[in-house]
Amino acid sequence: MAALIRKLLESVVSARKNSTSDSSSTSSSYASSLGELDPIPTELLMQILRLVGPKEAARLSVVCKAWRSLVADDELWMFFWQTQQQQEPRWESVLFSETYLRSGPPIQPLWSEVPRLSLMSIYGQRAQVPGAIIIDGGSGYCKFGWSRYACPSGQSATFLEFGNIESPMYSRLRHFFGTIYSRMQVKPYMQPVVVSIPLCHYDDTESAKASRKQLKEAIYRVLFDMNVPAVCAINQATLALYAARRTSGIVVNIGFQVTSIVPILNGKVMRKVGVEVTGLGALKLTGFLRELMQQNNINFESLYTIRTIKEKLCYVAEDYETELSKNTQASFGAGGVGWFTLSKERFQTGEILFQPRLAGVRTMGLHQAVALCMDHCHSAELTADDSWFKTVVLAGGSACLPGLAGRLEKELHGLLPPSVSNGITVVPPPFGADTAWFGAKLISNLSTFPGPWCMTKKQFRQKSKVKLW
Repeated sequence: MAALIRKLLESVVSARKNSTSDSSSTSSSYASSLGELDPIPTELLMQILRLVGPKEAARLSVVCKAWRSLVADDELWMFFWQTQQQQEPRWESVLFSETYLRSGPPIQPLWSEVPRLSLMSIYGQRAQVPGAIIIDGGSGYCKFGWSRYACPSGQSATFLEFGNIESPMYSRLRHFFGTIYSRMQVKPYMQPVVVSIPLCHYDDTESAKASRKQLKEAIYRVLFDMNVPAVCAINQATLALYAARRTSGIVVNIGFQVTSIVPILNGKVMRKVGVEVTGLGALKLTGFLRELMQQNNINFESLYTIRTIKEKLCYVAEDYETELSKNTQASFGAGGVGWFTLSKERFQTGEILFQPRLAGVRTMGLHQAVALCMDHCHSAELTADDSWFKTVVLAGGSACLPGLAGRLEKELHGLLPPSVSNGITVVPPPFGADTAWFGAKLISNLSTFPGPWCMTKKQFRQKSKVKLW
């Protein structure tokens, strides 16, 4: 059936090509007619176009105005996307990125006028994008892979802790990136690269600005010395926000050693209203679970196994006091080690995010830090839109604990006045522990990539020369 339809369409295309030698009046009639196919209902013609696929459909668009009108239908190209682009992000993410990210920074506000997109054109442009290597630096470990892949292909230690930490930054980064390219078995000069920078040097002080600038320039210098053609270096929080299909909001990143609360407006970190940091991270959560297990005579020293148990069994209680009276026992079998049974430890571990004193940590709870950040954003009146900071996006492996998003949202509504709390939404990590990596994937698969997002070696050298002068 499909072969017969393809043959019919090929004959129509051939007929239209031959019509170029006809009179202008004949050409005019062809412009608004499908000729032999005119009696066929439009719905059936669209089914034919779906069968022949995107390449043949694109060819038909140049035959005449009537075919062009049919082929340009957005629903047709949404169908192609959903059925043939298996390694692409979800359609909603593609639409978001092509609407708001394709022009690069500064990011267009979500409430501004949305440009009209030609999905057919974007489909073709994205098919020509070279793709990129994605290196998500992480604060605990790094994830790397191809932008065309569905998920990261490997992981290693983060470059903040890679090699001898007393070595110069350039040497450590050169060793780190060299190891990544070796593991991926690819030459650096073959692909652009998107690097997510771990959240560090949080303050808005001059020394913190200098440290951030020094790290970013070192990343550019090392990669360009390795002959990488183009580099996009962007912080993890911003990438996590993009992965959640937002350009403004507050990102709560539960990192390896600390948790950071980062306000972002139109893709830019707003350090002037404060980036709040609590002394609790994934390492403290895992260590506290080990302490709780030891109190119940469950002794196991491997932090890796305990982290696995945390990921499989732990959750955050909606109401801590109520949960204490419930039977919450559950078991998990760690391969080659044995079975572990936990009860109250399952929700006591995540509770230290809200009650740090349970773990002997003297710092504000997560809900208090986020509320303080929101209060700063509200008071600063940075934009006429007073809701930009009311979307909270969670990021980081420990942010995937079940119940965390609901509990944080509940605490924020109870802690803040109605004028601020109305409309607050807490979004769980949209792609789990790999959320920042997927944010980088959105950028590296854009129809305009690498253009507006990347710096080339020539641009970097020119920028460095200007600074020297």
